[in-house]
Amino acid sequence: VSPSKPAWRCFSYEEVDQATNGFHPDNVVGRGGYGEVYCGILADGRAVAVKRLAAAAADEKKEKDFLTELGTVGHVRHPNVSSLLGCCVDRGLHLVFDFSTRGSVSANLHDEKRPVMTWSQRHGVAVGTARGLRYLHKGCARRIIHRDIKASNILLDADYQPQISDFGLARWLPSEWTHHAIAPIEGTFGCLAPEYFTHGIVDEKTDVFAFGVFLLELISGRKPVDGSHMSLLAWAKPYLKDGVVQGLVDPRLGDGGYDAGQLRRLMFVASLCARSAAAWRPTMTEGLEMLGW
Repeated sequence: VSPSKPAWRCFSYEEVDQATNGFHPDNVVGRGGYGEVYCGILADGRAVAVKRLAAAAADEKKEKDFLTELGTVGHVRHPNVSSLLGCCVDRGLHLVFDFSTRGSVSANLHDEKRPVMTWSQRHGVAVGTARGLRYLHKGCARRIIHRDIKASNILLDADYQPQISDFGLARWLPSEWTHHAIAPIEGTFGCLAPEYFTHGIVDEKTDVFAFGVFLLELISGRKPVDGSHMSLLAWAKPYLKDGVVQGLVDPRLGDGGYDAGQLRRLMFVASLCARSAAAWRPTMTEGLEMLGW
């Protein structure tokens, strides 16, 4: 596929309606400010997720976000980035993706009804997400800042391979590296880099910061902001500073339920990625090297 020509197609309303059983409530797998995500099966048997922007919600800003996502992800091809299959613009706006059978990292980490994610699964998710991010920043035809990297936007396939999804906030990076001032501030508190929520400044290091917080979430099994309103980063900092593995690692993994070398590497990379000064954070290429890949 040439970088200038997206590999997606337009679906008819009948196709997406049939695939989702008439957008049946039982098929809803996610909700957000834009509308809902439905799982479904295409006529050829392919499992898909259909992201629908409700017609009632189709104000200008949401339409712009939809077109941003379509324009951004339509050119993206990487095993660790959610693949756009196509769109449907009849009776509302719809994006059609491959369906990630295991749902989000967030659901797998925090839903008590699900089995505890093993260390090897978590480590694989960390490395795969780093690869996907490096591709977005450096590898695709037009470089992309995602701006909303978090556990609920990293989806898992049947083999627990991660795929970065939800490009509604994404921005193109200019070919010459520079940072952008963006208003209004959007994203998820607890994952936002300091320069973003204080000055609205965004560059690839914004994603690097969020990736650092994501690593801490994988290691600890804790949410970015818990009930006490203390950020995960603030909670983790003393452990990172002193290199105390036992205090940081998810107790559900049990003694010896993790690879100590891999854990120390993840802690080290997380501590560098989540530095408050953007210039001191590594690039995703450097982060991957430090993870041993």
